[in-house]
Amino acid sequence: MSDIPPTDAQQPDQMMTELLAHETLDADIVRAIEAIVLVATEPVPTDQLAQLLEQPTALVNELCRGLADVYDEAGHGFQLVEVAGGWRYQTHPELSPYVERFLLDGQRHRMSGAALETLAIVAYKQPISRAQVASIRGVDPDGVLRTLSARGYVTQVAVDPGPGQAALFGTTPQFLEKLGLNSLSDLPPLAAFVPGADVVEALEHGLRAPDADPKLLRANMPRLTPDEPDDQ
Repeated sequence: MSDIPPTDAQQPDQMMTELLAHETLDADIVRAIEAIVLVATEPVPTDQLAQLLEQPTALVNELCRGLADVYDEAGHGFQLVEVAGGWRYQTHPELSPYVERFLLDGQRHRMSGAALETLAIVAYKQPISRAQVASIRGVDPDGVLRTLSARGYVTQVAVDPGPGQAALFGTTPQFLEKLGLNSLSDLPPLAAFVPGADVVEALEHGLRAPDADPKLLRANMPRLTPDEPDDQ
């Protein structure tokens, strides 16, 4: 009997059985994804989930995205998001005031302006040396870089092959995780924050002494790209 091909009446039943088995498999995988991501302390990469679940990476990625959509449509107070190259649970941004009130209770620790400036320079110019950061900010960045390194936001990523072999710094996966970014390409473009030429000219004119040389003034102004030559 096993050698007899299935009849037309048997084929729908077999197709239904296979469909139910596939849906059950997906449901089990989804539950496993939820359990793994829930206990993880860092974002879990899709390929790691696929390896743990012994499933194709494409399928796991599809299920993660589908699960994230389900949470959003249901209006939960948490989300499944892809950040820093992996998946993690996080609270919904709309509920951040309540979460901050619960966690911080009036004891919010803010980064100093110097730390934020230095972190922005490293994020957009990495890999970058201490000397390059100093030439942009105009002050010694050693203390601030140590603070950012202790907080896990920046780290040494390379060594300059030139004379002195200066340490080159870059941001860490924790930096991406804190900002909710999946990669550095998700950083907003700098063009949106750079003032126009008319604003720069107005500022230069307002700060210029009556007998100051404009070329000398421009030469002494800090730049975001210190490696570029001055305009002739």
